[in-house]
Order: sequence, then structure tokens, then C-alpha cells
Amino acid sequence: MHSTHSSAVFLIEFGAIILGLGLLGRLAARLRFSPIPLYLLAGLAFGKGGLLPLGASEEFVAIGAEIGVILLLLMLGLEYTAGDLVSNLKTQYPAGLVDAALNALPGAAMALLLGWGPIAAVVLAGITWISSSGVIAKVLGDLGRIGNRETPVILSILVLEDLSMAVYLPVVTALLAGTGLAAGSVTLAVALGAAGLVLLVAVRFGRHISRFVSSDDPEKLLLVVLGLTLLVAGLAQQLQVSAAVGAFLVGIALSGEVAEGAHHLLSPLRDLFAAVFFVFFGLHTDPAAIPPVLLPALVLAAVTTLTKIATGYWAARRAGISAQGRWRAGGTLVARGEFSIVIAGLAVTSGIDSDLGPLATAYVLILVVLGPLTARYTEPLALRLTRRRGAATARAEVSAGTVTAAEADVSPLEQDVAGLDQDAAGRP
Repeated sequence: MHSTHSSAVFLIEFGAIILGLGLLGRLAARLRFSPIPLYLLAGLAFGKGGLLPLGASEEFVAIGAEIGVILLLLMLGLEYTAGDLVSNLKTQYPAGLVDAALNALPGAAMALLLGWGPIAAVVLAGITWISSSGVIAKVLGDLGRIGNRETPVILSILVLEDLSMAVYLPVVTALLAGTGLAAGSVTLAVALGAAGLVLLVAVRFGRHISRFVSSDDPEKLLLVVLGLTLLVAGLAQQLQVSAAVGAFLVGIALSGEVAEGAHHLLSPLRDLFAAVFFVFFGLHTDPAAIPPVLLPALVLAAVTTLTKIATGYWAARRAGISAQGRWRAGGTLVARGEFSIVIAGLAVTSGIDSDLGPLATAYVLILVVLGPLTARYTEPLALRLTRRRGAATARAEVSAGTVTAAEADVSPLEQDVAGLDQDAAGRP
């Protein structure tokens, strides 16, 4: 009788969670907004210290959250071929290095300033470094910028960030597990070896792997891809490499029609379990713990908004994009989301500093809301400020007698700022 009662409570709780997520997703779509902050807030509401704490369904939600992380990384891997990754590494690695330096260091510095120690510094560095591919892809589509000249630069930076996760996640996993230097080095060597081997196999034998997995029957394709992903993710976790990395590498190994078919079939599952993952993270964050870390989160959000804009501007300038495209690239990269929460989730479950989870939640909530706004408004705001500065400089030069008024009116700076640059044609 007791078992039947607990089963009924579980079904009611879990059904209410899924229904609530569906309604929140609809609301977000109507507002043309990412649903991630709404999912996090829902988790805060139903977690410890929230409005209505859950009980019976928490263990199932935890398993669903783990599957959510695996599917997020699998779908990410399906977006790229091994050839894409290799060519991006060759041509865009300087932008990747600048991105890591400008955006990881503020997170590490903040953790050390708060006295959380070196392991928390590595974790917070990852949280502030990685942009949200999902949010950014949606923003590019919503703003009609898929065909813009700066978009390949943005995507290249995201690819490099995603690929770096294959190295970063095993390092963090080893550090959080408290393994010694020797064991940690072995874990990292295994992860790098596995990543390199998968890339090599995918480049050389990707067609054969895809042919083996391929099936005209959607049901069989779904079962084989999902089963293979969970199997590899489990083996990776057993080797202390990180289940997420294993899933990412499976995605890279699949290509062509198989990757497209799997992407189509798995998208709804990914969305469901990813939503459960964000709720799960919120469940494990006490809302009362957020106000004390709100100021550091705001400072970190302000600093890393500027560093991401600088990253995109520099990378686009290096690629020969005009001033308008540079500002658009920088503003688009600001959003943080799913991967920041994945990294924070690893830290929270390992029992690292109790304030890290609330800080990560507040930080992601701020930037997942701010990201679409900076993508839309960074360019016009920056050009308006630049135009004013250019006009003030021209007036000062005229009054000093350095140039004539006619020369000041047609300065190259003002021509560029006014959008006479031919790259404006890249905007749809």
C-alpha cells in the first residue's frame, strides 16, 4: 500500500514538473526569449528552501538531469564533422586562445578573491569562459544574421570552446574527485588520447561508422544512436574521463545523413531532458543563498560581458570584418547558459564550496537574459558612441586649426561609423 502511495506521489510530482516546463517553454517562445532562466527559477521554487520542495521524484529527476547533459553534448557533437574541427583548430586557434585568456581569468580571479581556493578557481574559470551555443544559435536565427559575414567568426569561436570542453571537463572531474597529481595526469592523458583517437577515426573512417549506425527505420536509428551514446558515456565515466565528453565524441564520429537523422530524432528528447537538468540544478540551490553572492555575480557578469565583446571584436577584426560586424560579433557572444551550468553542476555534486552553486545560478541568470540584448544593441550603441567621439575629435581639430571644417566633415572615421563600409551589405 505504501509503495502504491509513493508511486502515485512520484507520478503527480513528475507530471507537474513536465507540465510546468512545457508551459514555461511556451511562455519563453511567446516572449522570444531563452527558456533557461525560467527553468532555473522553477528549480529554485521547488528545491530546498523553495516554495514547494519535492520529495518522491528527486532521484528520478537526478537521473534525467544526467541524461540531459549527455544529450546536450551529443547534439553538440552532431553539429560538427571531424574535418570542421580540424580546420577550425588550424585557422582560428589564436581567437580561441584570446577567448580563453580574456574570459576564464576573471572567473579564476573572483574565486581566489573570495577565498575559495585553486580548484574552485578552475571551475569558475570554465563557468565564465564558455558561451552558450544554444542561446547564441537561437539569437542569430531570431535576428536574421545567419548569412552575415561575422557569423562564421562567431561559430568558429563556439566550435573551439566546445572542443576545449573535451580537455577541460576531464581536468575538472579529476580535480573535483580529489585524485593526486599522478592519477589526474593519467585521467587527462586518457581523455586527450580518446579525443585524438576519435577525431582520427572520424576523419578516416567516419563514413563506415555512419553506415554501420545508419537505418531507414527512425525507431532503429534512435535506439542504436541513443544506446551507443549512453554506453560510451558510461564507459567514459568509468574511466573518470566525463560522460559528457564521451557523448560529444560519439556525436563527432557520426556524419552525413545519419547525423542529420539522429539530430532530428533526438532534438525533442534533448529539449526534455535538458529542461529537467536545469530544474535539477535549481533544486540543489537554496534561493536564500543567492542574495549574499549577488554582488560578486553582478561584478563578474559586467566584467565578462566586456571581455566577450572584446573577444568577438578582436576575432572579427582579425578576419577583416568591418566595425559594424565586429561589434555584432562581440555582442552576440555574451550569453552564458547550458555549459556553465554543466560545469557548476559537477562542482556542486562533488561538495565544493557551498556558495559556488548560487553564484553560478545568479551569473547565468543575469547573462542568459542580458545576452540577447547585447546581441541586438551592442552595434548601434557602440557606433553611436564612436560617432559622437569622432565628431568631438573633429570639432577639437577644427578649433585648433589642425584641419578645415570641410575636411572634418568627410573624415574616414565618420564614414566608417556611418556605415558606408561595404560590409553593411552582409546584413540581411
